[in-house]
Amino acid sequence: MQLELQNIVPIPLKDRLLQRNSDIWNKKLLFESGGFVKIKAPSGTGKTTFVHIIYKLRKDFEGEVLWNTTNLNSIKPGALAELRQQNLSIIFQDLRLFPNLTAKENIELNRVLQEPFYESKVIDEMAAQLGVASILNQKAALCSYGEQQRIAIIRALMQPFNWLIMDEPFSHLDKDNIDKAAALITAECKKRNAGFILTDLEDDEHFNYTKFLNL
Repeated sequence: MQLELQNIVPIPLKDRLLQRNSDIWNKKLLFESGGFVKIKAPSGTGKTTFVHIIYKLRKDFEGEVLWNTTNLNSIKPGALAELRQQNLSIIFQDLRLFPNLTAKENIELNRVLQEPFYESKVIDEMAAQLGVASILNQKAALCSYGEQQRIAIIRALMQPFNWLIMDEPFSHLDKDNIDKAAALITAECKKRNAGFILTDLEDDEHFNYTKFLNL
């Protein structure tokens, strides 16, 4: 599954962003299936806006976003829901966990929204790998932000996807936990022949990226 960007620019930020030397805004780009894409995006350059545009949470932009030649501007609600359930998974910068549900309940919700991709026991296996097994039965609101980030990562891996979209997924993790999370994400992407798009503030060596862009 490929992603094509045709001269996208967020309208509210247009004047400011077009003054920058960006690899993305107002450019024509093709992201091939299976690519590991890093987008370095300093604060104020529209990083989260970009993520929301390609996931179709925002419509206030010029240009076109195409997933496998399907223009997101014209996609119907049912087709959009199917696209997200079967082809796109996302880790939001603000995580979007339900605070009154336990960590495991948050993950389970994503697992059972469609035909389950994994058995429930895989949650326990991934939680052990990322060091959060002990807080699975704790309400998300009581977990630290670093714990919540690891829960959000596991949740995103519970569904099928061709592309994993990640907006600063490791911002509150130390190097050891980043290494563990990156290893799990790499293994899951390779298992599915899937790619990812990761936005972050700085350079890093967490993955073997196939494409590096500056926002």
